Amino acid sequence: MQRDLDKAALRGEPSYVWRAGQQRRLEMIAEWGGERLAGRILENGCGVGMYVQKLQAYSGKVYGLEYEFERAGEAHAYSGLIVNAAGENLPYPANSFDLILSHEVIEHVADDHAAIQEMVRALKPGGRITLFCPNRGYPVETHGIYWRGQYHFGNIPLVNYLPRKWRDRLTPHVEVYTRRDLEKLFAGLPVRFVYRTIVFGAYDNLIARFGVFGKALRATLQFMERTPFKLLGLSHFWVVEKV
Repeated sequence: MQRDLDKAALRGEPSYVWRAGQQRRLEMIAEWGGERLAGRILENGCGVGMYVQKLQAYSGKVYGLEYEFERAGEAHAYSGLIVNAAGENLPYPANSFDLILSHEVIEHVADDHAAIQEMVRALKPGGRITLFCPNRGYPVETHGIYWRGQYHFGNIPLVNYLPRKWRDRLTPHVEVYTRRDLEKLFAGLPVRFVYRTIVFGAYDNLIARFGVFGKALRATLQFMERTPFKLLGLSHFWVVEKV
């Protein structure tokens, strides 16, 4: 059991069930991907293939890359274009893709700067990256912590507000990002920032458990995305275009 938790901590847990939260993010990807969704698409870190499956509805040719061999095998049920490889060394030529989706992945890789460089390399000029990753301003660490050598699963409050040195001791398995952190990852690369925001989650589990109260909470938090309080949101959502 501990081994399974450690593995989940290092690589994250993919989406196994398609719910409102995933659907909302798919619509954001579609809005900012536009006509590129009819071209060549890569989901970089595709998990078990849920987004690979849904993106195929837009008539493009959808590829998936996944580091965990078992998950890559499951994703293969949705596409024959799945490879088992690391995001820091994409097995594709330069200028291959019209759109690359990186959904809550770069925080788990060994070298996030190399992973960003590889995505830009693999994009065609005019192609876009749609990137979701954890926001350091969110008041809960959703990936658990390590304490005295043991991984403790769960949502841990206020960890991300600690000084970086202390926070990283508790969460050596996962990164978290400020706007400036992300800008540094793209520094010097041939890109422009098309759209940058911070979003809250869909809180499907709370809605399943608490019904109307959960829906009211989701509506309130998603309204806050249009205010300065979005700085407390769950994830960055960036759209980055290769120039």
